[in-house]
Parts: sequence; C-alpha cells; structure tokens
Amino acid sequence: MGIKNETQVKELVLMGFTNHPELQLLLFMVFLGIYLITMVGNIGLIMLIWMNSHLHTPMYIFLGDLALADACTSTTVSPKMLVSFITQNKMISFSECLAQLYFFSFSATTECCLLAAMAYDRYVAICNPLLYPVVMTNRLCSQLSIFSYVVGFLHSMFHVGLLFRLSFCHSNKIHHFFCDIMPLYKISCTDPSINVLMVFIFSGSIQVFTILTILISYTCILFAILKKKSQKGKSKAFSTCGAHLFSVSLYFGSLLFMYVRPRSLQADDQDMMDSLFYTIVIPLLNPFIYSLRNKEVIEALQTVLKRILFPK
Repeated sequence: MGIKNETQVKELVLMGFTNHPELQLLLFMVFLGIYLITMVGNIGLIMLIWMNSHLHTPMYIFLGDLALADACTSTTVSPKMLVSFITQNKMISFSECLAQLYFFSFSATTECCLLAAMAYDRYVAICNPLLYPVVMTNRLCSQLSIFSYVVGFLHSMFHVGLLFRLSFCHSNKIHHFFCDIMPLYKISCTDPSINVLMVFIFSGSIQVFTILTILISYTCILFAILKKKSQKGKSKAFSTCGAHLFSVSLYFGSLLFMYVRPRSLQADDQDMMDSLFYTIVIPLLNPFIYSLRNKEVIEALQTVLKRILFPK
C-alpha cells in the first residue's frame, strides 16, 4: 500500500553516500566496524549497569537508558545501509521506510530528553549534594525515564501520522542513507509546508527545552565547581563535564542544523553529513565518553572481567 490512494510510487531508493561500486566494499567494512563497536559498547554498558548493584543509582540508570537509545538509533539505520553496500540493492518499501523513520525519531527524541534528565541529575548531585538522595529519588528517576520514552513515542507517532496526508507520485529517489523526514518531504508531490512547520514547531520546541535545561544545569555546575577549593576536585569535575558537554554539543548541533536550519540553505550532502553525526558517530562515542572517565564504571568492568577470566 502507498501512503495515500494517489500514491503511484510503491518503493523508494536510498541513494546513500556514493554510487561508485569500487567504494562500496570499503564503506561496508568501515561502517560494519563502527556498528559492531557501537553495539558492543552500548549493550555492554547496559549489561554492566544491570549486573552491578552499586550502579543501580539514578545517574547510571539514565546512562543505561541513553545507551539503549543509542543502540536503537544505530540498529535502525546501520543494518539496512550495510545490506545495500553488499547487495547493491538500495530499494526500500514504504512500510520499511515508515518503520525506520518511526524508530529513528523515537530514539532521537528519547535521547534528547534523557540528556536533559542527566544534566539535571548532575546539577542536583554537584550543587546540592546533601539534598541529592532526597531530591533525586528512584521514583523521580523512573518518572523522568518514562517521560522521555513517552515523549519519544508521541513525537514520532505524530510526524509519521502526518506523512499520510502526503502523496509520492514522481521521483522515488531519496538522496540520503536512511529514511529521514526532511528528505522524504523533498520528493513529495503534495505540498509539505504544514508538515515542515510541524517539524519546526515540535522538534524545535523539544530541542530548545532540552538544550536550555542542559545549559542552565551546566552553568550552575560550572559556578559550583569554581567555588571548590580543591584543585584536584576542580580538574576532575571539569574533565567529566567537559567530555559530557562535548558529546551534547555534537549531538544537538547536528540536530539543529538538520531540523531547524532553513531548507533553502541545505544541500543533500550537507544533510547527510549532519545526519552522520547523530546516527553513527554519537552512538559510537557516547559509551566511551560517559564511562571511560568514570571510576565506578571502570571498577565495575574490572570486577566483571575478573569473574569471567578468573572464575573461582
């Protein structure tokens, strides 16, 4: 079935990064390696948090949720792309395209909310350490996690639902490596202005709200760090927060360029480069950014490895 009765195009073509056959094998090897490392890093982090009772705290629960969202994003995009590199078959049905768009939008929106929740958690922990156990309870942590998933579910359902007002009856070539919403609008033979406006309003509102939450939280954290008398404490806090802010800046920066920047100023190649960051690069980096500088995670990993390598 097409998206509307007027729809004549039954399948879409994901043009991907290149049409040069000689580069397909190289791209397959590169992105396969990235995907495997991403999945091992994120799923491994989830398992590590689940297996170690010392990590059953709000900070690590949010981190586990973030790893799950990153794994979902990577799995939504990478397998189809890898298959196209090997088989040279770039066709995707409308149902597959809508499913890919839905799960990508769900995981991306959820991740935005989780990053804001993590920033608030760090704000309470650093700025009000004595009140942290009272404020950031397990109940509040669960509520924030559930809220993130609900927002992701509703936001993605809304935009996928709006696609049913469009028809695709001319070109079926999407100049992208996965079914993202803006490239779909570009090939619609129905005016997508309402859809674009809804993306700007809802996606923009979510991003602005989460970015402001993160900026306010980390600004308060910065002032709290500067008040510390211990130089060692300052260095540790700056190191950790700096790594987190680097990841957040990459993620939200690419999202803002993709969904808030005026359409007339964006080329297809620029779209793909922006998308590459939040679908491939960020899910790869996050497990390492958020865990390698964390002493408790390193100790938990060493404990698990000792149990595996040196069983009693």
